[in-house]
Amino acid sequence: MGKKLSAVKEKLDLLKEYSLEEAIDILKENSYTKFDETVEMAINLGVDPKKSDQVVRGSVVLPNGTGKKVRVLVFAKGEKEKEARDAGADYVGAEDLVEKIQQGWLEFDRAIATPDMMSQVGKLGKILGPRGLMPNPKLGTVTFDVAKAVKEAKAGKIEYRTDKAGVVHVPLGKLSFERDKIVENAIAVLKSVIKAKPPTSKGKYIKKVALSSTMGPGLKIDISNLKI
Repeated sequence: MGKKLSAVKEKLDLLKEYSLEEAIDILKENSYTKFDETVEMAINLGVDPKKSDQVVRGSVVLPNGTGKKVRVLVFAKGEKEKEARDAGADYVGAEDLVEKIQQGWLEFDRAIATPDMMSQVGKLGKILGPRGLMPNPKLGTVTFDVAKAVKEAKAGKIEYRTDKAGVVHVPLGKLSFERDKIVENAIAVLKSVIKAKPPTSKGKYIKKVALSSTMGPGLKIDISNLKI
């Protein structure tokens, strides 16, 4: 841990639970980096991630985007190829793109595919799966409505999934965002995660929430006052 982060942590009460607004202000006031840090939220859920029916997975369009330029790739042919280009996709193709990725090219952040392309895209499972880039019908990235999918991805649609510890990690935008915009993004994510609650999850579902920035401390959030 760096000296600057240690100094920040010494000033703060890391056991206290803060409101979202307070936590964002603290992260802003104590930022010491020369780059625009990403604000991240960690949501500890009351699920057993070892059970497949308790894995929480979903997607949500952040009302104020992520602050990051998203490079979108679309696997499509014919009319759908043109539709994807017109919607602003950065890369569009079919077998040619599958081959390019098989050779090691991965210069994109989000992949979308039309259903008829999945027999080809399926060959990329071992490459795209571990990187969270595999198109998935449940997340709206396997669809014939490619224009909508591309526009949502560009606007700041994010995907989330519980990790092995039952925690969901999501970006909420940049530290330079106005406080209220980060709060709006956080509330949108929390509502989506609540909506994705597995029927088999028992007891308290949202157990803990923490906010941090790329190089900043992790701050506990008082979930009793969240407007969700």
